[in-house]
Amino acid sequence: MFGLVGNLEALLATLGYVALFAIVFAESGLFFGFFLPGDSLLFTAGLLAQRGLLDLNLVIIGTAFFAIAGDQVGYWMGRKYGRRFFVHKGDFFRDPEHIKRAEAFYARYGKKTIVLARFVPVVRTFAPIVAGASHMDFKTFIKYNVVGGVLWSVSMVSAGYFLGGIPVIAENIEALVVGIIVVSLVPVALEFLKARRKSRLAGKKS
Repeated sequence: MFGLVGNLEALLATLGYVALFAIVFAESGLFFGFFLPGDSLLFTAGLLAQRGLLDLNLVIIGTAFFAIAGDQVGYWMGRKYGRRFFVHKGDFFRDPEHIKRAEAFYARYGKKTIVLARFVPVVRTFAPIVAGASHMDFKTFIKYNVVGGVLWSVSMVSAGYFLGGIPVIAENIEALVVGIIVVSLVPVALEFLKARRKSRLAGKKS
């Protein structure tokens, strides 16, 4: 875990914007991209921009654009294929639990899920697919998608850019990135525990 930043820095240093934008696109809406390091990748990109290795404006604009484009593809996939793809329980890619997790988040927060899900790993990938499968109004989806994509890109990249310039933080950057990952996973954990509790209560009643 604590080699994550070094690995991401090496990846971006080697493949640059191509790797950055491709990963953001895949994690934002392609079903197989849910395990990719979106938050930490954007943070690291901001850190490298602070060091002058990447252009800050290009990073923010590019990641926002490809995040939005990825969600649009996810919406299209959900609208076209719906639940037919996610039918193999326990399968790494096709487990229906991925969709259930995103649906629980969607049911709780409604349309703004498209914005909030940007900051929640796994849910971020499947939220647009669920939106498409449930036939959310296309214009409504686009509006929330753009807002979410811009907020996510600006906040994550800016955090890496500004915090990376503070000596005490720069010296403990690995711990900070791990902290970001842990915090971003909290909503997923809470939803999981809540679902388990409901399942147990339903089991006792039956």
